Amino acid sequence: QSLCERRGCCWSPQSDTAVPWCFFSSNHGYKVDGELRDTAEGFQATLRRLSSPSLFGADVDAVLLTAQHQTPNRFRFKITDPKTQRFEVPHEHVGPFGGPAASNISYRV
Repeated sequence: QSLCERRGCCWSPQSDTAVPWCFFSSNHGYKVDGELRDTAEGFQATLRRLSSPSLFGADVDAVLLTAQHQTPNRFRFKITDPKTQRFEVPHEHVGPFGGPAASNISYRV
């Protein structure tokens, strides 16, 4: 409990052991800044960091969410720093997706 509260998280013991007792409050994380932008593969959105204590330091204030509706059953999202390119581990079995976005998706985002 004390570690949870020192991190600035909420502590709420539950009778259901499958429910986390330590969790972020609603002022942690990121929020969509502006409108969603449609792309051939899905959509993009700029996310802005909410004012909250930092857990790890060196937080990125604005990130880019890129979403792809690759198939009716597969949704891919990627969060990147639009100002700084970072190393990405190459994956030999997953190539780039060029669209178009699946139209008969079986999920909601």
